Amino acid sequence: MPRRCALSGKSVQYGHNVSHANNKTKRRFMSNLQVASVLSDVLGHSVRLRLTPRGIKTIEHNGGIDAYLLGTNDSKLSPEMVALKRRVSSAKAKKDAKAAA
Repeated sequence: MPRRCALSGKSVQYGHNVSHANNKTKRRFMSNLQVASVLSDVLGHSVRLRLTPRGIKTIEHNGGIDAYLLGTNDSKLSPEMVALKRRVSSAKAKKDAKAAA
């Protein structure tokens, strides 16, 4: 499983530790990934995702995972999130059809 945020795609970055004598050694800057359970109102259960705190804040700002996915273009989403968007949109269509009938 890659160290990558499911929402933003932020991953590991590389750089140097630089000493006072200007010696450079390789290092990795790890992204702050958190396993978050995000409640989907349309699906009726929570979805576990590996997200950065910025990704969690983005979901909260947009009014939940359902609103974020339905309002975002597929080209800006990771493949995992596109699959989740398809599940959410089909469940919403079923729910709307059931409510209309």
